[in-house]
Amino acid sequence: MKYLPSFYFILLVIGFSSCSAKNSSETNKPEENISSAMEEGLPIQDNSMTSLDWDGTYSGIVPCADCSGIETTLTLNLDRTFTIITNYLGRNDALEETFNGNFRWDESGSKVILEGVQFAPNQFKVGENKIWQLDRSGNMITGDLADHYILFKKP
Repeated sequence: MKYLPSFYFILLVIGFSSCSAKNSSETNKPEENISSAMEEGLPIQDNSMTSLDWDGTYSGIVPCADCSGIETTLTLNLDRTFTIITNYLGRNDALEETFNGNFRWDESGSKVILEGVQFAPNQFKVGENKIWQLDRSGNMITGDLADHYILFKKP
């Protein structure tokens, strides 16, 4: 009976330490993004790179001049690697291409540039749970089909 208070105290300490460890691991991601931005000489203000939960897989079907559409899936990883898969729908040969590599952030911290990709989209503006495919010059696509160049983050 005299050990009962000590037992409860130990349980209490273990409970608080496990909660504390969980919280610290959850908050490391923004700090890692900020320190990474500092190393690259990028701005440390609120931007897509430092403020959003940008890692993950995005997908959608973007317009195509000579097919039914291009099913595009882009995965961005925290280690700044990517995989982009493009599948040209409605073609007899069902052309599907996969590119892997590294990406970098632009100077503003709002766009990612897929390095080494030449014959597929390689620039995207990052938003909250979506990304916009950009034109070859890195500008937003405008016009009637502009809303069709958005890829949405998968849950």
